[in-house]
Amino acid sequence: MKVFRNYFYNAGYQVLAMILPLITSPYITRVLGKSGVGINSYTNSLIQYFVLFGSIGISLYGNREIAFVRDDREKMTATFWEIQILKTLTITVSYAVFLISLMFMHRYHTYMLIQSLYILAAGIDISWLYMGIEDFKKTVLRNTFVKVFSIILIFTFVKTPNDTGIYILILGGSTLLGNATLWPYLRKTLTSVKWSKLNIFQHFYPALSLFIPQIAIQVYLVLNKSMLGIMIGADYSGFYEKADNIVKLVLSLATATGTVMLPHVANAFHRGERERVNRYLYDSFDFVSCLVVPLTFGLAAIALNFAPWFYGKQFTPVGSAMILEAAVITFIGWSNVVGQQYLLPTNQIKSYSSSVILGAVVNIICNVPFIYFWGLSGAVAATVLSELAVTIYQLWKIRKQVELKRLAVNVPKYLLAGLIMFIAVFKISTMIRFNFMSLILEVTLGILLYLGLLLLLKPTILDRVKQLLRDRRSGG
Repeated sequence: MKVFRNYFYNAGYQVLAMILPLITSPYITRVLGKSGVGINSYTNSLIQYFVLFGSIGISLYGNREIAFVRDDREKMTATFWEIQILKTLTITVSYAVFLISLMFMHRYHTYMLIQSLYILAAGIDISWLYMGIEDFKKTVLRNTFVKVFSIILIFTFVKTPNDTGIYILILGGSTLLGNATLWPYLRKTLTSVKWSKLNIFQHFYPALSLFIPQIAIQVYLVLNKSMLGIMIGADYSGFYEKADNIVKLVLSLATATGTVMLPHVANAFHRGERERVNRYLYDSFDFVSCLVVPLTFGLAAIALNFAPWFYGKQFTPVGSAMILEAAVITFIGWSNVVGQQYLLPTNQIKSYSSSVILGAVVNIICNVPFIYFWGLSGAVAATVLSELAVTIYQLWKIRKQVELKRLAVNVPKYLLAGLIMFIAVFKISTMIRFNFMSLILEVTLGILLYLGLLLLLKPTILDRVKQLLRDRRSGG
């Protein structure tokens, strides 16, 4: 039951981390307008490149390495400090490069300086340690407090379009503070260390091997916003970000399993329990499929009317973007299971890297012509095609290691139930005026309809749920 407890901790935090900013979004979009929102989105997309190059893939690498050695406290302590010192050095270099680059930027200097708090926050982020030892409670509770505090600050100090810098400062500062609050727990987690025996640079090349896919991932996470800002205007960068925020909020319910399962699978693989690793993959893929399909169809069904109601009429283009981007919920959900829950913990770094590099290449090839001809919709379409390419490649790479038919045994049933749910909810959404009560009605109807259809279609996950409930009642 530890895996499920950690899943709900992490899923709860991921949702909270997305929901709390969304609580402020209707307020922020109306106070700062599309210009202020666009400036934040565009400048943040630029700063994320420096965060990426400073982190050099250490979050994923550190999570996995800690999972390998967590049974030996002394070895875990040495591993932590070696990786963290290396990260501090690379972040320092990255920040220096940022300051040099700032001299060649022609606009948004002040905003970029404030955004650089994210680089510093990345330098002190040690959440990968607690993920590696499967201790999610600490990160959830402490960061929850910090994020709630940031919301109070936003409503207190952000009052006019001229407060865009204050808004960025609160977001970046809360991230920095949230990461800092994890450090006091080190005293109880680690033991003493012999500094002279640390071998810091032994981790450089292995971390670098995970840095390459991180670059590729960042390309199709951030490049779209950057290209929209350059080719069309910062406003459209903001539109893309707002659509992406909602999609990623919904997606976080599914991708939370990746953070939880990576150390779990890595530890099983380290012990040579290959059958157990494959069983984790089958169960996780089925569980995630059961979640992502209704999330995809459900979001698409309400998106058109939800966006202008939630963000304001200035953000009407966000609705159609959300309909298109909803598909990535399914694709990323699947690739998260195969990539982060199977390829990475079983040390198949080359296959994982190749998949995300392929996604980046597809995104780069599609981005400029798609944005040129179709603007915001083109950027979203490039994202969807990129994620589809990643998923297909990863499934193809594991076709000889697992039974793909067993992996996707229930997917057709989920798709059928999701499609019927979409038709019903979308029809209702176009017939009634959209407000908070209609949103609750549509979401409730979608959930009940999907669950009812599952009971009729009888996917095997229902038997798994029944077994887990029996085990829980019997104390197993």
